[in-house]
Amino acid sequence: MKFLKSLLPYLIIILIVILVRTYIVTPVRVNGTSMVPTLKGGEVMLLNKLGKVDRFDIVVVKLPQEDETIIKRVIALPGESIEISNHKIYVNDAELEDKYGYGVTYNIDKITLKDDEYFVLGDNRAISLDSRAFGPVKKTAIKGTTNFIMYPFKSFGKVKYSNTTDSN
Repeated sequence: MKFLKSLLPYLIIILIVILVRTYIVTPVRVNGTSMVPTLKGGEVMLLNKLGKVDRFDIVVVKLPQEDETIIKRVIALPGESIEISNHKIYVNDAELEDKYGYGVTYNIDKITLKDDEYFVLGDNRAISLDSRAFGPVKKTAIKGTTNFIMYPFKSFGKVKYSNTTDSN
């Protein structure tokens, strides 16, 4: 009985770690170059599973037909209309000031999002596989938001926006 009593604090710690990782925050790895110049492949970030999703948030999305997740930026929110014309983004017929996009943003016809849909784009617009290709994402497909880099340590901290692909 004394042995079990001595193990109890460790079991509680393990349980808390599992609960926090499952329901609150967990690490995610950036794969590929679709979020360059903001994020680079191999970076490890903290995914916040709580809270609401706002325009320009970086989110982790699980696509229905895929086993892996992707990291993209929210451009349009539920109920809004979005159109990309002449490489400019229009949300609810107003041009969106988009300081995050790099490269050509290919055109799409105007669509209106349902009450549980978001429109996401990668920051590296010329190569990103995003809502222009697979359509809006459901709220349930968004696993959380991320804006904190844990690794590599030279990038440790809140995500910094850069409008250049220079890696210095």
